[in-house]
Amino acid sequence: MTHDHSALLTQLDQLKGAEIGTVFAELIRAGLQALIEAEATETLGAARYERSTDRTTHRNGHRTKTVATTSGDVELKIPKLRAGSFFPSLLQRRRRIDQALHAVIMEAYVHGVSTRNVDDLVAALGVESGISKSEVSRICAGLDAEIARFRDRTLTHTIFPYVFLDATYCKVRVGAHVVSQALVVATGVSIDGGREVLGTAVGDSESFEFWREFLVSLRNRGLSGVHLVISDAHSGLKAAVAQQFTGAAWQRCRVHFMRNLQGAVGSKHVPAVMAAVKTIFVHTDPDEVATQYDQVVETLSGSFPKAAAMLTAARHDVLAFAAFPRAHWSKIWSNNPIERLNKEIKRRADVVEIFPNSAAFLRLATAVVIEQHDEWQVTRRYVSDVSMDELRAVIVAKQHAAEAVPALAESVEIG
Repeated sequence: MTHDHSALLTQLDQLKGAEIGTVFAELIRAGLQALIEAEATETLGAARYERSTDRTTHRNGHRTKTVATTSGDVELKIPKLRAGSFFPSLLQRRRRIDQALHAVIMEAYVHGVSTRNVDDLVAALGVESGISKSEVSRICAGLDAEIARFRDRTLTHTIFPYVFLDATYCKVRVGAHVVSQALVVATGVSIDGGREVLGTAVGDSESFEFWREFLVSLRNRGLSGVHLVISDAHSGLKAAVAQQFTGAAWQRCRVHFMRNLQGAVGSKHVPAVMAAVKTIFVHTDPDEVATQYDQVVETLSGSFPKAAAMLTAARHDVLAFAAFPRAHWSKIWSNNPIERLNKEIKRRADVVEIFPNSAAFLRLATAVVIEQHDEWQVTRRYVSDVSMDELRAVIVAKQHAAEAVPALAESVEIG
């Protein structure tokens, strides 16, 4: 960029004694304006008042455009042409926020800052004209490309023996109504012991069809090697898991189950019943766990028949964890890991209160889980190498057992 020497001296005189913020704003304005004029000259094939055979058209005045920068608002002049149109490549149409502020606003939004507080933040950064809710929404829509890449990425780089599934609800405006919509999140533990967020989706309810579509999308992206799915006992979810992950065990979240169990006994008896049930999970041997489970059922059957019936019906699903390495039990017998992630989503979503549409809900929630996913990639493994070797042995034994069943059936038929 070049400036006439005398013009620079005049500008220097004007800035002497000005506040530092004003100085930087003027320097940004002058620099941007010079670049705009240079680009216009190249586009037209001639500078202002220059006679040239390369000229394609002439200038026809200017129109002003306010651009908000971290040093304040600056007024730029965009050349108008007699024929055709010109818009500088440094700027973007219908956007008055520079890239630095653009990044700040998106980061604030993802961290749960309300649009009103975003406006205050932008004002504190020197943008006197502020920013509207609609403009914040337009800016944050820029996250969509990154979010789409994350949600559509391939999962073929490894296998995930453990998969956690859960949902959380937030208020979303759909047409003229405000409704609760479900955000479903899937996380997985890879065969190397690391954790990843596998996917997210938003829907009207946790129906079988919705869960099936979500699980099919995970499989289409390459999710494989699933041996245990951990979730609550929502009927639609359970049915979809059974259909899409044939051969995988299902672990009913013990925390959710114990909450359900509390409803089967009077409030004054809850502590005693819960204490009895918790004795099941203090054992470290699978056989001892199963024996204690049966003893607790027998103990409760006399005074609390409804609770005992619930325990009997849920036995296989609540104890699914016992078929896997002991070191993994506390990590796979409940949905607590994904519950913590849902709490963070809710914390940030509560600031918004009501999302303008499903896309906005999905955008913020997925941005939150991307942060968690990235953090998991640089933290220590969720489970140790040694315990993962034990899991590999469990998987091999399971596969051998599955192969032996058809062979046994065939030998019986021949005999």
